[in-house]
Amino acid sequence: MKEEPKAYVHSMRSDRQRGFALVVALIFLMLVTLLALSACERSLLQERMAGSLRNAQQAQTSAETALRGAEYKIWSIANQVGVSLHCLEGAVSSDDGCVIYRPSSAPYRANGAVTRFQSSQGWLSGIGVTYTGATRGGYTGNAAHPTAVLARNPVYLIEDLGVELPPSAGGLHESGSTGPNNDGAATISVHIYRITARGTGGNPNVVSVVQSTFDAPAGI
Repeated sequence: MKEEPKAYVHSMRSDRQRGFALVVALIFLMLVTLLALSACERSLLQERMAGSLRNAQQAQTSAETALRGAEYKIWSIANQVGVSLHCLEGAVSSDDGCVIYRPSSAPYRANGAVTRFQSSQGWLSGIGVTYTGATRGGYTGNAAHPTAVLARNPVYLIEDLGVELPPSAGGLHESGSTGPNNDGAATISVHIYRITARGTGGNPNVVSVVQSTFDAPAGI
């Protein structure tokens, strides 16, 4: 029986070792690639989550800013003689965004303006008053802070809920000057307003809706 040359056998063993080392290297390369891809996916997910949280916080802050602006408007008008909100019956006024609360009226029906403004998930246009801040500059453009820019300026709507009444009279009431034990000649009747505000973050699809009830002297 003829034996193979030793040099040829050694060459075959070296080729097998190099081939095995190449397979191992490829396996490790594939594992490192998978780990890198997984780390990238986690990083992108965390970035999206942080962006979503930031947009939600911006939308919340925007809506609350409009809410406080509407409250200030009501209070400032209450201190001016002969000045009043233009609250309409059956419609939302275009100048003050105010409607008189009538549950059976058109704005409060399933597809009414007030119902949609308070419950719609997406952004709405053409209902309420746009709030652009005390300086009227708005929040959709800021060269100094471009990352703080909002997709839309916030919007608010005011509902005139009527005058507070004492508990025995039904309706809305509190234990303030209009309560049953505080109805003297100098008593000031208090009007109640419900304010709803909507705001977005940097992403127009992120919408926040907030609401408050505000008291002011009646007669405005």
